Amino acid sequence: MHSLVRVEHVMGMAVSLDLDDDLPIDRLESLADGVFDWLRLVDGVFSTYKPESEISRLARGQLRREDCSPIVGEVLDRCAELWAETGGYFDVNAGGTLDPSGYVKGWAVQRACDRLRAEGSANHCLNAGGDIYVRGAPRGRPRWRVGIRHPWEALSVAWVLEVSDTAVATSGTYERGLHVLNPFTGAPAKDLRSVTVVGPDLGTADAYATAALAMGLKGIDWLATLPGHECAVVTEDGRALRSDDLPVAPPLGS
Repeated sequence: MHSLVRVEHVMGMAVSLDLDDDLPIDRLESLADGVFDWLRLVDGVFSTYKPESEISRLARGQLRREDCSPIVGEVLDRCAELWAETGGYFDVNAGGTLDPSGYVKGWAVQRACDRLRAEGSANHCLNAGGDIYVRGAPRGRPRWRVGIRHPWEALSVAWVLEVSDTAVATSGTYERGLHVLNPFTGAPAKDLRSVTVVGPDLGTADAYATAALAMGLKGIDWLATLPGHECAVVTEDGRALRSDDLPVAPPLGS
C-alpha cells in the first residue's frame, strides 16, 4: 500500500490531505491535485475576503443569484435548510452581510472526499483547519485517530477520537476570537469555548457546531437532540462535556 501526505495553504488556512491507498504514486499525486484544485475553485467562488468572488459580488448586489455558478445556489439552498433546522441560529446574514463560510468549508471538504471515493481512494483523511473528514483507515489501524484541540493549550488535545467514514467539525473562539454572533441579539457568542460535532456529513456538522456556539449554553441541550450525531463541548468556564457515544479512542497499544 502506498501513501501520500500533502499540505497546502488554501482557503486562508493550512489544509492537509493523507491518502493511504494501494494505488500507484502518480495516481495518488493526481488525486491530490484534484482535491486542491477543487478547494482553490471553491475559494475563488465563496471567499468573503476576495472582492471579486461571486459571493462578495452577490452580497453587494452586483451579481444576481441566477447568474452565479450552480454551486452557489446549491450552498445557499442548503444554508436555508440549516437555518430552519437550527431554529435560526445558523444564519448566513448574522453579521449583516451574506457569509455562508460556516457551511462552505465543511461542504467543500465533504465534496472533495466524495470525489476521492468515486475516483478510487478508499482510505483518506482531509483536514481543513480542524474540520475533518476521514474514510477507511490508515495502514495498520482499524480507524483514523483524530485529535480535538485543547481550547486553551494549542499543543494539547482535549479528546482523541477513533473514526472511519465520519465527519468531525469544530467551531470555537480560541483562534479567531468572538467571531460567531447570536443572530437574535447581534452579540458575540462567548459562553462556549469549543464545540465539536461528529456525524455523517461535514458541511452539516460544521453548521451545527457553529449554531450551537451561537446558542451559548442552551446549545449543549440542543446538540443532544440531533439524531445520528455526537458532540463534545468545552465551556468558557472550563467544563468539558461530551455525549455518551462520542467515539473516543482507546489508549495507544490497547
